[in-house]
Amino acid sequence: MKNESHSNNFYITTTLPYVNADLHLGHALEFVRADVIARYKKLMGYEVFFNTGTDEHGLKIFKKAAEQGIEPQKYVDGFAPNFQKFIKEVGMTSDIHIVRTTDAHHIKAAQEFWKLCEKAGDIYKKTYKIKYCVGCELEKTDSELVDGKCPLHPNLTIELIDEENYFFRFSKYQKALLDLYVANPKMVVPDNRLREIRAFVERGLEDFSISRLASKMPWGVPVPGDDKQVMYVWFDALTNYITTLGWPENKEQFEKFWVSGTPVQYCGKDNLRQQSAMWQAMLVSAGLPPTHTIVVDGFVTGAGGVKMSKSLGNVVDPRDIVSEYGIDALRYFVLRELQPFEDSPFTLEQFKLSYNANLANGLGNLVSRVMKMASTNLVEPIKIPENNIPQNYKDAIESFDLKKAADIVWAEIGELDTMIQTTAPFKLIKTDKEKAIEIISELAVRLYNVACMLAPLLPETSEKIKDIIKNNSMPEKPLFMRKD
Repeated sequence: MKNESHSNNFYITTTLPYVNADLHLGHALEFVRADVIARYKKLMGYEVFFNTGTDEHGLKIFKKAAEQGIEPQKYVDGFAPNFQKFIKEVGMTSDIHIVRTTDAHHIKAAQEFWKLCEKAGDIYKKTYKIKYCVGCELEKTDSELVDGKCPLHPNLTIELIDEENYFFRFSKYQKALLDLYVANPKMVVPDNRLREIRAFVERGLEDFSISRLASKMPWGVPVPGDDKQVMYVWFDALTNYITTLGWPENKEQFEKFWVSGTPVQYCGKDNLRQQSAMWQAMLVSAGLPPTHTIVVDGFVTGAGGVKMSKSLGNVVDPRDIVSEYGIDALRYFVLRELQPFEDSPFTLEQFKLSYNANLANGLGNLVSRVMKMASTNLVEPIKIPENNIPQNYKDAIESFDLKKAADIVWAEIGELDTMIQTTAPFKLIKTDKEKAIEIISELAVRLYNVACMLAPLLPETSEKIKDIIKNNSMPEKPLFMRKD
């Protein structure tokens, strides 16, 4: 089975965060970027299925619940409302599907997926010993450790696992994966991440464990036909990308969005192996089509260039930013000031400088200047133009370079500022009213087009600008109040 990208159906998903701590700016980055793509596709006339949710099984969750002295199910149930509140607070569209890996349907579907891989001869049992990072929920080789610690979770102790588990024949799928990367050279974005995963696969693949002894770690999806084992959290969680579509029962929806649609997955660079190799091999094993595109983000870094991480405790809560500056201020910074595919630093000082320069003094000031001239001098509102979105903006979003798309918008904002300075219609109105009215009308039309381009990026601000232009009025208050 093969994905075709010619339909008018589009599927996009974020990864599912673990529910062992509060969400942070790194999560907001991924959520906002996926949200922009979903909104853009809707504007382009696509029917969109947008998925997110929570990863609720595994050792991290089991340990966290034990620390609090409660059952794991009660622990994850307490987190679910906070997650739904969080995604709303970062401006994600309300038209979104939320999957939980403890949902009854997901559990049943994950078991059906297991059976397909088992039927293909790709699941077997063996005894093994490994070093394991609970933070990554991944096996670690000695070469991946630094001073005996996982470099991503240096505060956690490496676990030693010695038991009999089920394994997935990952080694069988080296050629199949390499063929996928050749057949779809844009399967992994950006190109350097595709080269990275291709090099990983070319070095040879080792089968990986896909279960845990229930006697040691009972918090997981039961292995079909063996109640002494539960599924390894990654095997269970990765299947959410299709179980959210109602697979395997809802064949029509699965066909519509995954098979004949264009499934896109966002993830962080620490998920590269799981998303673009392990999951793709699992899909091939189950006889299902691969993901069309996997977009890989860099990290948001804190002091000293260290990745923001819940386990390290160096996170920034984006809700604090939203409460002081607003949702679209957060979205602006994530989209334009952070690199689309590489690591980017974040400081509150940097955020404030950018906010004042580009939102308060930039976009907000431009809207006030144009609409003061328009509301004072135009007899009636301008004729609202059809969405005149430039092709380079569309190309940037289609290639997932959202910083480039935002830069195109702010370049137009800069051109409008320059146009006001060079033509000075506020002065010209006294000597050549007809010409001044023409210039003011053009400014209002181009500002409306800016609002159209802002629709997927800063949706609240876009609607505010459109409304005041349609009403030919001044904003009741500045779109973005300057912060001293």
